[in-house]
Amino acid sequence: MPGSHDTAPVQDAPRQGSRRVKLTLSQLDPWSVMKLSFLVAIAFGIALVVAVALLWQVVNSIGLWDQVNQIASDLNSGKPLPFMEYLEFSKMLSYSVIVAVLNVILITALGTLFAFLYNIVASLLGGLKVTLTDN
Repeated sequence: MPGSHDTAPVQDAPRQGSRRVKLTLSQLDPWSVMKLSFLVAIAFGIALVVAVALLWQVVNSIGLWDQVNQIASDLNSGKPLPFMEYLEFSKMLSYSVIVAVLNVILITALGTLFAFLYNIVASLLGGLKVTLTDN
């Protein structure tokens, strides 16, 4: 065709080895750290509640609660001890939810606090130096 030019595609020159980039993590955004630590704490809280529920079901299915209750009543002259009512499924699940909520609050607050502390230390010392390679 007249006026058209056939050109070969330009190929990049092959790289020699891997590329290395040196970066410095000089600041953390506290708002981003707070959001991320909140989501991680929520995930751990859900995992805690599920683990407590599963563990209680396993312990109940092997009859451990009955054995503990029998041993406790044997030690107390045949009278059942009142502490077994605290080991019921609903109460154990409630305790784990309370612990999970407290962990969410604590982990979120500590993550944000550590982001502020990191920013202060990084401004004084220069931050965290990281070398990234492209393989």
